[in-house]
Amino acid sequence: MLRKTFFASFYITTFALFFAGCAKTTAQKTALFSKNEQFTRQDTLRGSITQERSWWDLTYYHLNVSVDPDRKFIKGKNTVQYKVLKPHQVLQIDLQPPLKITKITQNNESLEVVSEGNAHFIQLKSTQKIGEIHSLDVYYEGNPKEAVRAPWDGGFSWKKDNNGKHFVATSCQGLGASVWWPNKDHMYDEVDSMAISVRVPKNLMDVSNGRLRNIEQHNDNTTTYHWFVDNPINNYGVNVNIGDYVHFSEKHQGEAGELDMDYYVLRDNLEKAKEQFKDAPKMMKAFEHWFGKYPFYKDGFKLVEVPYLGMEHQSSVTYGNQYKNGYLGSDLSGTGWGLKFDFIIIHEAGHEWFANNITNVDIADMWIHESFTAYSENLFLDYYYGKEASAAYVIGTRASIQNDIPIIGNYNVNNEGSGDMYYKGANMLHTIRQLVNDDEKWRQILRGLNTEFYHKTVTTQEIENYITENSGVDLTKVFDQYLRTINIPEFEYQIKNNTLKYRWNNVVEGFNMPLKVIIDGETEVLHPSENWQTKEIKGNNMEVDDNFYINSKAL
Repeated sequence: MLRKTFFASFYITTFALFFAGCAKTTAQKTALFSKNEQFTRQDTLRGSITQERSWWDLTYYHLNVSVDPDRKFIKGKNTVQYKVLKPHQVLQIDLQPPLKITKITQNNESLEVVSEGNAHFIQLKSTQKIGEIHSLDVYYEGNPKEAVRAPWDGGFSWKKDNNGKHFVATSCQGLGASVWWPNKDHMYDEVDSMAISVRVPKNLMDVSNGRLRNIEQHNDNTTTYHWFVDNPINNYGVNVNIGDYVHFSEKHQGEAGELDMDYYVLRDNLEKAKEQFKDAPKMMKAFEHWFGKYPFYKDGFKLVEVPYLGMEHQSSVTYGNQYKNGYLGSDLSGTGWGLKFDFIIIHEAGHEWFANNITNVDIADMWIHESFTAYSENLFLDYYYGKEASAAYVIGTRASIQNDIPIIGNYNVNNEGSGDMYYKGANMLHTIRQLVNDDEKWRQILRGLNTEFYHKTVTTQEIENYITENSGVDLTKVFDQYLRTINIPEFEYQIKNNTLKYRWNNVVEGFNMPLKVIIDGETEVLHPSENWQTKEIKGNNMEVDDNFYINSKAL
């Protein structure tokens, strides 16, 4: 997604508008920097794997909700099916006010609920035995939080199209899916499959995740659209999109066979969409090359027009880029290459691999979603325009990097790190590509990530270990430097009397990243450390390879 913490600052500065892994390892890593955030009990209840969450494993949801756009009101229930992992009698469900739980039942009996802010602790009556499958129904209703500036400040967007018809959508990453429906609102446990039933006024259509199974007409001038998701899905990926939609589609011959690609747009925008959405099959071809097969063939791929910029809802990617190339017609890189593609189609669809297929366990590791997906933008360019174009693009995005706080956030309190997870993260990956120094090996690493962690939740350490082990390059200090500090490596050097003197400065202890330089027209690889080294050279001219995200300083 275009995360709100990133883009709220990024577009102001750039356009003037615009669990948790191994405990020991986490402690070691976070010791590299200090943070002063103050967190509350609610942060812990939301961001940690509490005792009331850990004992049960999600297996299935059926979210059944009626949406009344005139009243900005929703009412429904979520059936929560789960497997018992260990005995316990209290189960945590999350739902944010002003929505209210009206009742919870299991085995046709009402259950007592003890509420603490957004967390609701259900007191179960029947004994929960290991291995058993149970379900409960959570009934709720109310006027959900209205999005102020979706998707950055999410919730329900209640808009109207140019013909005066309701145009409604949800967005909730970071804020939490519990802002509009009751669920186990933590990333670590994805539901295995899910039914989504949305009842809307009869002149409107709902488009949600997965495949449309049935359309049910009612006598009260409403219609229910029944969708089914046949793959694991994270909570914030679930969405409701309601409008006067028209539909067109195509078949894409992909790595895993024939893929359905469906498009839902407002009636007046059909012809524009048919032209602009040509980027979608181009995206699919490029990303299957770089990342491996599209992860959700069973559910197909959809682009759905919404009244906000867009987001990566799984198999229901939302679009609001005004049918323009770039980001609302602007090039984020300042190079011109950003106008060669529709930013929202490429970026948000890239999340199908990184965010929806590979999902972080803890939001502190959101870089896994955003760094790889920001990096996917230049890989799209690489596929169609070549390596030099892609390099120019990702290097150009460095202008947006702020180095305010580290990319990795605080664990167990629903705290993500810096918005630099986008383009600082992308430039870190671009730098690692130079270190691997074998483009086919690098491609196989990216594809291997999507195979090794297919439909899984992961920690930073798992991703770091996989890339290090499969690249054959010790990247430990590289990850520490770029993910856990705000310092950019500084290459200090001096050339005097045909002698090059050089070292790393402003780096974590033990940082020894190799660096490509061009000395009198010849490419060489130096191995700087924190200690001064010298090298005899023929001339007195040296340039540092721009593909490495560092600062260089001639003394």
